Amino acid sequence: MYNPFFSSFMLVIEAQRVIELRLVRLAWGGREGRAEMQSMVTEKVHAAGEAMTTLMFGGSPETVIARYREHVALNIKRLRDA
Repeated sequence: MYNPFFSSFMLVIEAQRVIELRLVRLAWGGREGRAEMQSMVTEKVHAAGEAMTTLMFGGSPETVIARYREHVALNIKRLRDA
C-alpha cells in the first residue's frame, strides 16, 4: 500500500542533503557560488510552475512529491559529483 506520508518524509530528508551541499558551494563563493544561487532561484520557480501545472491538470499531490524527489535526486548527484 502506498503511503504518501512516507514519500513526504523522504523528500524532507533528501532535501536536507541538497541544502547541505548547496550551503557548502555558497560558502566557497566564487563563480560556482554565484551560479548555484542563480540555479536555486531558477529551479524553484520552474518546480513551482511544474507542480501547479500538474495539479491543474488533475495530477495528484503524490505525483508532485514524486517529481520533486526526482529533482532532488538529480541535484544531489550534480552537487556531490562536482
